[in-house]
Amino acid sequence: MLEVSGLHAGYGEVDVLRGIDLDVRKGEIVALLGANGVGKSTLNNTLSGLYRPKAGRIRFMGADIAGIASDRIVAAGLIQVPEGRRVFPNLSVQENLELGSYRRGRGNRAANLERVYAVFPRLKERIGQFAGTLSGGEQQMLAIGRGLMAEPELLILDEPSLGLSPLLVEEMFTLIGRLNAEGLSILLVEQNVVQSLAIAHRAFVLEHGRIALSGPAADLINDPGLKASYLGI
Repeated sequence: MLEVSGLHAGYGEVDVLRGIDLDVRKGEIVALLGANGVGKSTLNNTLSGLYRPKAGRIRFMGADIAGIASDRIVAAGLIQVPEGRRVFPNLSVQENLELGSYRRGRGNRAANLERVYAVFPRLKERIGQFAGTLSGGEQQMLAIGRGLMAEPELLILDEPSLGLSPLLVEEMFTLIGRLNAEGLSILLVEQNVVQSLAIAHRAFVLEHGRIALSGPAADLINDPGLKASYLGI
């Protein structure tokens, strides 16, 4: 579904990404792991068309999308749920969800709303509540629900567990696994190594703007380099 090769991107004269090679196949959860500041969000925003790549190739569903406008990338079905949720605080839960189908999925808006409310019953209980008054966990549900409203072919989740309590983190990873089991392809961008590898099919580890490790998730969890860098053992 997604093929990234030799990707360079950054800000001004500074290259944050220095030759990224990465791919996601249909039906997979692929985890992109890395600490703060290694370039994860830069990669997400380059894939989504918010930043222009300096070099390299990005192909999505067989089409070259490197450098094209973000609205065309959304229309193609590559949808990002950004870090920090970024809900519209002064709009209701339902208004936030409806905005998710502004560019894609508008014709199925009613059916998709019902699907989102079935996945997140708590959102249905708060249908008219301002998004800014929701808890952190509820706002993350709303952000993911808004992404689902666009009928994604591939969903990028940027740090979905960030700032959540341990119990809500467990719920979030269970939900991600369930969405994938229903057929959704997911690029999971996370610092939470253990739980990401527990649900992912494959994983890539980003360090200093380059892919340092990659392979099946079950193999990487036992990789000595990963253990030393991220697990402290």
